Amino acid sequence: MWRIANKAVVLAKTGPGKAKSPGGEGAGDADDLDAWIKSRQLLKPDDQLDLTEAELAEEITKVLTPTNTNVVFNLVVYSFKEGTFVKIPPAGNTVTIAQYAGNSIHVDSDEAKAQMEETGEIGYPLPTSAPRPSELDLLRAQKARPSEVEEAEEAEGEEGEPGQKDERAHDEAEEEGEEEEVMDEGEGERTEEGEEAADTPVAMPAAPKKRKLINQFNFCERAALTYTNPKRSVDTQTIPPPRSQYGSNVLQWIIYDSYAEDFQKQKEKEKKEDKKGHRKDEIKQSKMDQKAIMAKLLNDKYLKSWQILERMINQNIYKDIANDYRYWEDPADEYREAEGTLLPLWKFQYDRTKKLSVTDLMFNPNYYDLFAVCYGSHDFLKQPNEGCLCLFTIKNPSYPDYIIMTPCGVMSCDIHPKYPYLVAVGLYDGNVAVYSLKDSLKNPLYISMGITQKHAELVWQVKWGPDMTDGEINFYTVSSGGRVFHWVLMPNKLMVTTIITLYLESALIEGPDGTELRLWSCGSCMRFHPTDPEIFLLGTEEGAIYKCSISYSSKYLMTYRAHNLTVYHLDYNRFNSNIFISCSGDWRVKVWEDMRPEPLFIFDLGSAVGDVQWAPYSSTVFAAVTNEGKVYVFDLNVNKYRAICVQAVVPKRKNKLTRLSFNEKLPFIIVGDDKGAITSLKLSPNLRLMVKPPKKQLYLDQHTLQVQKLERLLSLVRELPEGAVISDQAATVKS
Repeated sequence: MWRIANKAVVLAKTGPGKAKSPGGEGAGDADDLDAWIKSRQLLKPDDQLDLTEAELAEEITKVLTPTNTNVVFNLVVYSFKEGTFVKIPPAGNTVTIAQYAGNSIHVDSDEAKAQMEETGEIGYPLPTSAPRPSELDLLRAQKARPSEVEEAEEAEGEEGEPGQKDERAHDEAEEEGEEEEVMDEGEGERTEEGEEAADTPVAMPAAPKKRKLINQFNFCERAALTYTNPKRSVDTQTIPPPRSQYGSNVLQWIIYDSYAEDFQKQKEKEKKEDKKGHRKDEIKQSKMDQKAIMAKLLNDKYLKSWQILERMINQNIYKDIANDYRYWEDPADEYREAEGTLLPLWKFQYDRTKKLSVTDLMFNPNYYDLFAVCYGSHDFLKQPNEGCLCLFTIKNPSYPDYIIMTPCGVMSCDIHPKYPYLVAVGLYDGNVAVYSLKDSLKNPLYISMGITQKHAELVWQVKWGPDMTDGEINFYTVSSGGRVFHWVLMPNKLMVTTIITLYLESALIEGPDGTELRLWSCGSCMRFHPTDPEIFLLGTEEGAIYKCSISYSSKYLMTYRAHNLTVYHLDYNRFNSNIFISCSGDWRVKVWEDMRPEPLFIFDLGSAVGDVQWAPYSSTVFAAVTNEGKVYVFDLNVNKYRAICVQAVVPKRKNKLTRLSFNEKLPFIIVGDDKGAITSLKLSPNLRLMVKPPKKQLYLDQHTLQVQKLERLLSLVRELPEGAVISDQAATVKS
């Protein structure tokens, strides 16, 4: 670039005609420069605006401020100390992009001056921006380098001539003065002098040598010389110890006896130490046990007080429902003939079991207001990871009094009639467990362990049996695996024996090797005889009902071809043990008499029947629940063909009723659905009519009257005309 600038200056002085090439050619540098300047033409875009001179001369002012427009003002935060909202100061406009920590300080700062005064160093100014050296300065520097080399060689050879050294020093001083004058002159004088200035050598200013900084920390080495004490030797002479000679034979038993004696001494020493430590531990443990017992008693006392308070609050909240539960009687029943209603009372639900189904319901035999609810799932493809057993009381419908969580679904339960705090449960994985409501509910008292000590499939029914001759508590279970187990509660474990194995009658198939095999039947429900504890009924998934005995496990006492689908529940009549009832998934409810292969009554309810039970107060009243969410109440003495009450309890499309249970003392029932909710319903007076004794038999009690009422009803059904055959068709249609 500087060569092109020099050429332009020369062309401006000499003119275009004078500039010629060294070879004598006609074309010069001026023609090239003109051609280069002409080729640089400004190109105007097509979309550029055409502005007038006034618009071009107009000044447009733009103001740039460092203020950040994105900063939010008037931000407040709540101060808990002052109790009000406090304004937050706005953030600054400075944005730090990069930040590095350094140890350099400015040479003109007070800290640098103080450091230089302490260390005795000389401060040097920072290097300033010097003008760029011209071509003339570079030429002078190049010429000065060989002259300096020659002078250095001459100085080495002529060290003994002081006169010549002074002259050379004087000449060098004059040359330096001339160079300083040349540096001060303007650029115009440099161009005029031309080649004359190029002959004179120019030396570059040498940068002063900086002094090396010493360490900022002052170190010093110190040494100390200690006094060496003189050595002194002390000699003493003692009396030599007495010596004696001993000789003996060391045999094996002598070594053994010595080791045994030493071992015995060590054991006695350890016992003494253990006794001391054991006494301390006993004292400490006794104190801790006393504190734990006192804390547990205090917690139980507080818990009982809170339960009483919670019940009082719930009774105040549901005061109207409590009054209806005790005193309400539907006055409209006086004007209805053979019809009744159900009054909904409380709804019991636990938040953790909303996605589970109610698999079993049962009232406590000793406490009429306490009932147990089993939570599991009937959807065998989507089983939950946990199950639950809750015990509710009608005094506190908001929360269960007892909660027992299990690792899988609870499919059945039974409360011991003699020991009401013992609860036996059957689980989905085939195990059984026994819980005590007096002790901790987290761990069961007994639980089946191992592969052989359990059912192969889920346990459908659990029933306590009468105590054995030796007083052992026992219960029975039935499962889909086709076996009935008898469990005995031993002091440390559960002992199990197989009562009966269910086989399909006349169902023989040939195995791979030609042998005949019998197919197993799958049990679904079980019910013991009220008066004979050795007789029980078994319902199966094939629809058959078997009458079995504990004493005879090889064959069935009676087989009833009852239903076409799974038998869900069986129940004996409270006033006549020869009458029992069954329900199934084939929509039908059937009333049977013992040792009669045909049913006495058949009722078609229009959907799968989940549960059926006889009423405890009447010999002819029973109730059933269906998958459509309806409750059916029948009274055979009033109407032998249809239900006297049909009432929907839950929505038909969303919920299904699964279980039902009568209260033994008060006229109400509870029903459970597949969403984990339990609804209590009070029976109207028409659904619980008592038998009035005749005028001549006023001395008869209600139990005798109920038995007589059922016998009169059965006498009408048992007598059939000659040649008549009982068909398996429904006696009624859907209500």
